[in-house]
Amino acid sequence: MKKIAVIGTGYVGLVSGTCFAEAGNHVTCCDIDQSKIDKLAQGIMPIYEPGLKELVDKNAGRGTLQFTSEISQAIRDAEIVYIAVGTPMSVTGEADLTYVKQVAQTIAENLNSYKVVVTKSTVPVGTGKVIQTIISQYSSAPFDIVSNPEFLREGAAIKDSMNMERAVIGASSDKAYEIIAELHKPFTSNIVKANVETAELIKYAANAFLATKISFINDIANICERVDADVSKVSEGIGLDSRIGPKFLQAGVGFGGSCFPKDTAALLHISKDCGYDFKLIQAVMETNESQRMLLVKKLISALGSLKGKTISVLGLAFKPDTDDVRSSPAIDIIPLLTDFGATVRAYDPIAIDEAKKKLGYQCSYSEDPYETMKQADACLILTDWMEVKQLDLHKVKSLLKQPLIIDGRNLYQIETMQRLGFTYLSVGRPAVHKENTISRAM
Repeated sequence: MKKIAVIGTGYVGLVSGTCFAEAGNHVTCCDIDQSKIDKLAQGIMPIYEPGLKELVDKNAGRGTLQFTSEISQAIRDAEIVYIAVGTPMSVTGEADLTYVKQVAQTIAENLNSYKVVVTKSTVPVGTGKVIQTIISQYSSAPFDIVSNPEFLREGAAIKDSMNMERAVIGASSDKAYEIIAELHKPFTSNIVKANVETAELIKYAANAFLATKISFINDIANICERVDADVSKVSEGIGLDSRIGPKFLQAGVGFGGSCFPKDTAALLHISKDCGYDFKLIQAVMETNESQRMLLVKKLISALGSLKGKTISVLGLAFKPDTDDVRSSPAIDIIPLLTDFGATVRAYDPIAIDEAKKKLGYQCSYSEDPYETMKQADACLILTDWMEVKQLDLHKVKSLLKQPLIIDGRNLYQIETMQRLGFTYLSVGRPAVHKENTISRAM
């Protein structure tokens, strides 16, 4: 059993710390936000993640997981200190390391014995050296630096933590590597050993590659709409190639969330800093940005004008099974709809409170999808919630002022929408019009 301090109780810190505790370690999760710590101590989660509350309650109850704002004491008591604070994207696109540097200084001021200092936050290449320099300036006690990036999927983070596909450990010494490798034995036997800089880059490269697959298939989808092809069949055809694989080949409204937009921008900034023109990642970002507007254009083309129209938006979270709205398509698209004169009613089963922080009163909100569709001029699907996939389409048709659906997630079968008499415009697939004819998508 290891004594671990996790500094930062955001998504990464809370999930990682809880899973380390579940594996039998003694974990103290720390945060400067006393209100967050108080809520966690009461079993109130700051984020929505399936299974997280149950695991927190279990380990808090048995004493392997605790929460505190006394960061200095937690550092002194720990053998391993994880840095899991936020690294938000700055206006220039690079990761902001303000919080990481502050934590590094706090660690140095409380370094009373040998400790392994581990970055779990997503940080630019070279951050390990920055942390090492800061700690060395304020302390003469022994320590090692490790980069141990996370690869969690929101909505499946507990599963991903407890059954890791791989652990990446970039260590400044063999001793530190062995300590962190031992810590990961309950989770995976696939460990990538690297130096600190390589581990830092692996995280960015992984997310940028997945983002590239999404933008690639969205560009293919846009070609499909011009040549009467079906992107879902294209995805199936290329996904069966073992060299390519089927994941992240679902055409739609583009990627969002806390990682892909931020990490692609950060990787682009890293490449510029080292004098390399990373044109591919620039194109990935441009495709993703334009994909939002393509859906709005479909809506305008179908309605003629959005002025005075009521639009039902289904989905505020960037993906299902999370309340995360960071870089969510809905957060970008709803203001565009209102700018064009539309009234927007928005549905989401989980993310309404988070969306209100971004959108305010730019739309009305409901946890009932059918409520948002009553006498609406069109329905726009932006998140592939199971509740949306399983809608009673007969009821949907009866509620809408006209049977018009713009589907940014390609949830329904073309043949079904044709049979039911919808005007149904998806991404990269033939358009269905209420006269039951199929044509090239708008």
